[in-house]
Amino acid sequence: MLAALLVKTVVDKASHYKVTKLWHISVTVMLVFPAFASLALAQTTAPSLAGDPTAKFSTQEVQGPLPRQNLPQQPNQPQSPLPPLRGSIVSTVTDVNDDPVLGATVVLQGPIASDRRTAATNDNGFFEIRDVEPGIPYHVAISATGFADWASPVFILDPGQYKILDVSKLRIEEVQTTVTVSPESSDEIAIQQVKIEEKQRGFGIIPNFFQVYGPNLAPLSAKLKFSLAFRFATDPFSVARVAILAGIGQATKTPNYVQGAKGFSERFSANYVNSFTQIMIGGAVLPSLLHQDPRYFYQGTGTKKSRAVHAISNLFITKGDNGHSQPNYSSLGGDLASAAISTFYYPESNRDAGLFFQNFAVNSAAHVAFRLLEEFVFRPSR
Repeated sequence: MLAALLVKTVVDKASHYKVTKLWHISVTVMLVFPAFASLALAQTTAPSLAGDPTAKFSTQEVQGPLPRQNLPQQPNQPQSPLPPLRGSIVSTVTDVNDDPVLGATVVLQGPIASDRRTAATNDNGFFEIRDVEPGIPYHVAISATGFADWASPVFILDPGQYKILDVSKLRIEEVQTTVTVSPESSDEIAIQQVKIEEKQRGFGIIPNFFQVYGPNLAPLSAKLKFSLAFRFATDPFSVARVAILAGIGQATKTPNYVQGAKGFSERFSANYVNSFTQIMIGGAVLPSLLHQDPRYFYQGTGTKKSRAVHAISNLFITKGDNGHSQPNYSSLGGDLASAAISTFYYPESNRDAGLFFQNFAVNSAAHVAFRLLEEFVFRPSR
């Protein structure tokens, strides 16, 4: 009982002491805390002065987002466009037999010389050129040994295009061989020309040795003029022509030779001498002395009238050895000389002015007729 009373007394004392001490602490906190709170608020709201050593202790942590400052807005920067995708060019090169062409050179050429790409075909004739710029005109050229070159038309790739080029089949290259003969002199050229002329024959039998085809011909030397004239005068056809004329004279009894074999031989001899002198004087002697060309230069073009005029005018106009047109003294002189000489071996009853002019007219008419045949009938040898 006494012990319980003692414990109660101690507890009461202790409780009274705790309450008293707790009240003192509460009063002290109530008086001191407002003062410290006012001081802290003043430090927080007051601006810090430069050089104030206490400024670093006045920072207050602020919860939430910081206030936005009125900064000037930066304009939006444009984004660079992406470069266009590049394309590719492919194809297969074959020959006319559809066999692949190995090692062909493929050249892709742009609008400027520096824009050039090359490639080569593989064993299958295939090639590919990558990273080709779109929107630029290109063309492709292909070359290979033994084949003709090939070129494409101009084309332009679209971005990222995979173009299959349509390559024509390469053809075998045409080999052209040109043989140029350079004679030592113009005489060598003239000799070759005369050899060709001596093979020319109208209808395959009529000698056409004095006709030439082509504007640029070498002049004939005197030796060639005599050779060509003698070859014509002694040709079998020329002899046969004289025999026919002698037969016609035998039938018409002109000139006034006797009949029979003696008369035929006399007429044949007179006609042959007339023909021979006319050919040799008009085709060799006078052309050599006057430096004129005794040949007929084929025109072959133009109207029939112009060609006929050209053929007939050859009786009066010819070319000189210098290539210029000249009066044809050689042909006219040969006809006149032959007609004059004939008066010495024809019968005395025929030796008058009529015989002279008759023979001259016959020779000149024969010249004109033969030139017309050469222009319109006879053709150059092929």
